[in-house]
Amino acid sequence: MKISTRGRYALRLMVDLGQNAVEGCCSVREVSERQGISEKYLEQIISVLSKAGFVTSVRGAGGGYRLSRELKGYTVGMILRATEGSLAPVTCLTEGEPPCERADSCTTLFIWEKIYKAVNDVVDNITLEDLIENEKWSKE
Repeated sequence: MKISTRGRYALRLMVDLGQNAVEGCCSVREVSERQGISEKYLEQIISVLSKAGFVTSVRGAGGGYRLSRELKGYTVGMILRATEGSLAPVTCLTEGEPPCERADSCTTLFIWEKIYKAVNDVVDNITLEDLIENEKWSKE
């Protein structure tokens, strides 16, 4: 499993929106400038996050994007799955895929299951709130 720039940038975008929520909405341009990420690429990512219900767009003067819920209502896993799809290290563990014909005799299946469980345990137990709090502590 390798997290693409899409997933990494989605996390940065969501953290940025969370950190700047006191200002209300943020434009894609503002996030792009703060994060050093292409505005066009961020527009593609924010579209995915909007369809997932993670961000809300506000039109008009002072409009832009904001988080749809509280920081603790988002896990890293939710955001990565919305942008990356499955986090399974092998296809046979991906939900919706046909079962592997070798699953009953696969010597390595338990390794992939352990890796998958470990990844999910980590990403499903870290929230945006945790990421922002961790950043505050690391800067002090």
